[in-house]
Amino acid sequence: MGGLDDFLEYAQHYYGVNSTMLSEEMLRIAEENLRAHIEIAKEEEEVKRLIKPLQIWITSASAPISYQLIPLLANGEVFGMTTEISIHLLDIPQFKDVLCGIVMEAEDMAFPLLRSISEHTELDKAFIQADIIIVLDDVLLNREVQSLENYIREVSEICQVYGPLIEKNAKSEVRVISSGKTFVNLKAMMIMVYGPSIKPENVIAVSSSWESAAKAMLARKLNMNVAGVKDVIVWGNITGCNYIDLSHAKLYGYDGAIWGPPNFPYPLLSVIYDSEWIHSELLSEQSSLSSRVSHCVGMLPAHAVATVLRYWYHGSPPGEIVSVGVLTKGQYCVPEGIVFSMPVRFQNGNWEVITTLETNEMTQEALGCLAHELMQEKLVALKEIKEMHPYKGDKVTSNEYLRQGMETLLTDSL
Repeated sequence: MGGLDDFLEYAQHYYGVNSTMLSEEMLRIAEENLRAHIEIAKEEEEVKRLIKPLQIWITSASAPISYQLIPLLANGEVFGMTTEISIHLLDIPQFKDVLCGIVMEAEDMAFPLLRSISEHTELDKAFIQADIIIVLDDVLLNREVQSLENYIREVSEICQVYGPLIEKNAKSEVRVISSGKTFVNLKAMMIMVYGPSIKPENVIAVSSSWESAAKAMLARKLNMNVAGVKDVIVWGNITGCNYIDLSHAKLYGYDGAIWGPPNFPYPLLSVIYDSEWIHSELLSEQSSLSSRVSHCVGMLPAHAVATVLRYWYHGSPPGEIVSVGVLTKGQYCVPEGIVFSMPVRFQNGNWEVITTLETNEMTQEALGCLAHELMQEKLVALKEIKEMHPYKGDKVTSNEYLRQGMETLLTDSL
């Protein structure tokens, strides 16, 4: 009891507090307060336990991109600073040691929002209770070994396994992200084909690597901040033949002859007046860009996946155009039923294709060429045709055709 008497004397001396309560009464109140505090702590712990973290599965998780992607997902910037996540790394048994190493490193980083991270090599138990699935599977392209059609069939076989597993094990509202270096559009398409109960609007292919790299290329040319380059559109086959459309691109914060407020945009094609750069360097830069994007091993593709997920959950910047591979419904005269990169906006947890953009005749022809390639891939994957056929029987390749289209577009803009 001496301790309580000392406390009362301390309170009276320093705070002028007097109490007429008996020591026994104060002890009883203290005990009640302590019990209440313990009960509140238990309730808070129970609430925390009941809040289930987002379950994120990553396939082919031994790929280098995982080292860059996991910190981006776990630091709170993608899903929010109050959303906990659990990450599941899936790969074949021979990469189990690699997965274990990734798990240990992630655990050592002690992310407050990373509830758990685990490795998995048993395919039949994949995607259990998945909220998000990030598909990174690639095939090693070597045309000297086998034909393009054989690689397409190989991708189809992978998705023929994934589709039913996702239907069986994942949550009904699961969101599937297709990324990687090869056949990104086709993987998204085939997962929908072999997992017909998966909502088509919940499957997208990531084209942000191309979009951000193209913006950086233009920013270097114009000696400006890359954040000011907006509305560059990537059409078509993300890891195949695509078309980088600059006709709607805008520049913000460009140091030009006309001054305006921070939200004043310059149309990009009215600023690039260097015809020599347009007709030679830009097109060669795009070829170099293709090589850089396809050989990126970590930061760029990881940033692209994280950016798309952040937009999907929290919305894309108001008024901006984002390029994403989605299932077509006839927009811009692109045939229905293929996954095609096109302009979208994210809002309220959903996305919608922006259908109000004007396209000239050359762009429309380019989209037809790109759609043909993707349709051919789909037919080969479904074994409806044995080999791919060129667009309209032209002798000009798709890349050469799109090169001609870009030259025409840029010439018309001068």
